Amino acid sequence: MTDSKPLWQWSASEISAATRAGTISASDATEAAIARMNEVNPDLNAVVENLADEARAEASALDVSSAPKGALHGVPVTIKINVDQKGHATSNGVPAFKDIIAPEDAPLVRNLKDAGAIIIGRTNTPEFSFRADTDNPLYGRTYNPWGRHLSAGGSSGGAGSAVMAGIGALAHGNDIGGSLRFPASANGAVTVKPGLGRVPAWNPSQKAERGFLAQSMSVQGLIARTASDLHLSMPSLITPDARDPFHVPLPWRGAPIDGPIRVAVTREDFGFGLHGDVATALDNAASALSNAGYAVEEVDPPLARETGEVGYRALLGEVQALMGPDIRAHGSDEVNAIFDSYYAEFPPFEGTQQMEMIAKRTHYAREWSLFLEDYPLILTPFLLAPFFTAGRDTEGPEGVREVLGKAHWSFIMNFTGLPAGNIPTHIARLASGPQPIGVQIAGRRWREDLIVDAMQAIEKEIPPVCGALWDR
Repeated sequence: MTDSKPLWQWSASEISAATRAGTISASDATEAAIARMNEVNPDLNAVVENLADEARAEASALDVSSAPKGALHGVPVTIKINVDQKGHATSNGVPAFKDIIAPEDAPLVRNLKDAGAIIIGRTNTPEFSFRADTDNPLYGRTYNPWGRHLSAGGSSGGAGSAVMAGIGALAHGNDIGGSLRFPASANGAVTVKPGLGRVPAWNPSQKAERGFLAQSMSVQGLIARTASDLHLSMPSLITPDARDPFHVPLPWRGAPIDGPIRVAVTREDFGFGLHGDVATALDNAASALSNAGYAVEEVDPPLARETGEVGYRALLGEVQALMGPDIRAHGSDEVNAIFDSYYAEFPPFEGTQQMEMIAKRTHYAREWSLFLEDYPLILTPFLLAPFFTAGRDTEGPEGVREVLGKAHWSFIMNFTGLPAGNIPTHIARLASGPQPIGVQIAGRRWREDLIVDAMQAIEKEIPPVCGALWDR
């Protein structure tokens, strides 16, 4: 019950219901989140820009407003520092960009505010938001609330750490190769990476349009503690904005599917081996779905290894060509060494071959769409091993191979533009300390609702891990 736990532990759904009913005020929810931020953030460094004063003013204005209350009325949220929020720096963790002040709110920031959300802070990201770990020379390292034996993930590591520590009920993040799902998995959170075109995206401060693959693979989303909070919040996030001309204005809920929904479960490990605790997490998820009435079958989707490899190499080809000069000029020695390891492990396509592989993206997406006609959902590992330690990707090709190679299931969904969720279904008790293990649920294009439904079904049998974290 909400009255038996501190307000900072309330879910977004609980806060919204209470503020809309008048049981608590937006200021009550905001003050609780700010107090929690002040208590735990010094140890975590998840929020790197404290917006307490702005948040208090926004909450007070909501409390006296006579306007209709939005779906997220009074819900405290955080925004990642690589997205524009008017009057604040969009630094992307790069010292040279610390004075790039956003002239306007990005679409997702506007949508969250219009829904009544209160932004209490801006969260950390690695340099250029292109690592699965969160550290940068501008703000330093973000830590995982489970302990320092674990990376907080990346690139939305500040978001994942913050929401699981109780700094806000929702955290904005984005994902071009796994940057919502890495931190969700690392910190024990729940997320859904939206599919291509689902959430309007644009940074008014950007100096040039993004590359084609960045436009096709990078998406904006939210990290939460429960799947029900995604059903509450995502309809607001996907509100159309004309500044994204390729946004797809579909409703959050799609048509019901007749009969039991078929779920393909795969244990493909791409030669890395499937760690026992990851296998347990996968078994737990499959069992919970089966018990909830889903038709769960073990079957491998098509071209998985090839789709992931081609997708990541093509993305790196574009990054090398378009972002490479900025990374060399403004990135730290550490991040440049990491990119050198990326290029060695996943050689970027160049020239004509790069264009051919971008064209072939349609082939892979078509094969996956045809598979999803038979199996609307696919349950996969996320990482093939428990989460890595902080800084693992700085340890040369071997470190990058562990961090990214074992996350092969992640890249596939970005390259094909498919939605994919992440949910913890097991807590591993390892010698280094406890850690949550997340699994991935991908689904049909524009059917994020089916994925969140499945994660809700899992949560009925496997409780969210935030309780276990807070008990510690």
